[in-house]
Amino acid sequence: MRADRLLSILMLLQTRGKMTAVDLAEELEVSERTIYRDVEALSVAGVPVYAERGPGGGIALIDEYRTNLTGLNADETRAMFMLSIPSPLLQLDVGQDLKAAMLKLNAALPGTRGEDQRAARRRIHLDASWWGQSGQTGPYLQVVQRAMWDERRLRIVTRTQFGIEIEQEVSPLGLVAKANVWHLVALRVGRPQVYRVSELVRAERLEERFEYPEAFDLAAFWEEYAAQRESQRSLYWVTARISPSMAQNLFTVMGEQAAGILAQASPPDERGWVTVRMSFEWLGQAREKLLGMGGAAEILEPEALRKSVTDFARQVLITNKEFLHE
Repeated sequence: MRADRLLSILMLLQTRGKMTAVDLAEELEVSERTIYRDVEALSVAGVPVYAERGPGGGIALIDEYRTNLTGLNADETRAMFMLSIPSPLLQLDVGQDLKAAMLKLNAALPGTRGEDQRAARRRIHLDASWWGQSGQTGPYLQVVQRAMWDERRLRIVTRTQFGIEIEQEVSPLGLVAKANVWHLVALRVGRPQVYRVSELVRAERLEERFEYPEAFDLAAFWEEYAAQRESQRSLYWVTARISPSMAQNLFTVMGEQAAGILAQASPPDERGWVTVRMSFEWLGQAREKLLGMGGAAEILEPEALRKSVTDFARQVLITNKEFLHE
């Protein structure tokens, strides 16, 4: 298409500077006459492009126009280059392609915008993984991805919590990375199901094809699935008093929840301790977290958790005493 070719000429002149009609024609696989016609069309459209004849001549853009060729202002350039390549895309083996694309975009930026992107990369880094997250994808991510792109059926094997292996044949509809953990969304018995890729015991791409459902929207499905899972998650609420030092370091224990917990905390007492409400998925998780706080936390309720923590701590103390006396 001519519009694509005109844009290509602009980007080539922006990236490489002055070029001859012969070079442009070879690059775009057209005749020199076509290049001259395109240059005339650009000039009529208001693009300040000019041609110099004779030795050392060629086709170029005036310098003032180059600064606005991409249409990106300083804030837009910084925002674009704040996006580092996330590890899930590296796991899909598209990291090099994305790096190449970003290099091409960088080459197309005027000098002043190039400094904006370099400043953004020096000052902003995004890490979407959780603390302590292994980032393991399992051995079958590439198998799943290839089957998905080729619209081929998959034979997968999953394992229940009781160690029973279940073999299923599914139609892979998409992959979703939730906090750097890949999930397979696949059609099984007419309904989309979700499987964690790292937990697949086996995965095999089959030759049988499937027809991708036109009405399926992966982003919309995942949003609904995540909201439903969040609403069904049972919460174990704990009321506790925490010391000033623990309040200052609550983020290291409770992660992103810390800000909300402290925002609803009671006013400090005369010792600076505050009463907070914290939620966990189950009693065992609450016990583990609160034991980690040591003497900087006092459990007020539920009573079952108080007793469980006390009993657990007593067992640890007895075990350590026996070990010391051996």
